[in-house]
This record gives sequence, structure tokens and C-alpha cells, in this order.
Amino acid sequence: MTYKQTYEIQNKNHLLIHLPKFFKNRKKVVVIIEDEKEEHTKKIKLLKQALKDPIFLADIIEISEDFKNIDKEAL
Repeated sequence: MTYKQTYEIQNKNHLLIHLPKFFKNRKKVVVIIEDEKEEHTKKIKLLKQALKDPIFLADIIEISEDFKNIDKEAL
């Protein structure tokens, strides 16, 4: 079971996590700590790199061609 929640750090470097009820009898959980801003920055950098990637751009053109006739249809 996966439970994802973003928390604000309010007390220096301490974080208190209250687990939801469905974790009541669990003996072990995995906690992954990510710097939200750093992850966002990495993703934006990768998106900018994709704009210059010829294989990615070719895929976008191919997908656009596949859907151009469908886009013209009325729903």
C-alpha cells in the first residue's frame, strides 16, 4: 500500500508523521524524503533537454500525424 503526503517542516529538522488508520497493524514502512524544489528543478531541466532531442521530437511529430484525422472529427 502506498500513501503519499507532503509535509511542511515547522520545527527545524524534525518531522512528525501520523500514519493513517489503514497502517494500524503494520510493523514496517518505507520513508523517502525528497527535496520538493530540487526535484521540480530537475524535471524542468529534463523537459528543456527534451525540446532539443531529435528522437523525442520525431516521436511527437509521429504521434501528431497519427491523431490529426481524429482531431478533425466532431464528437
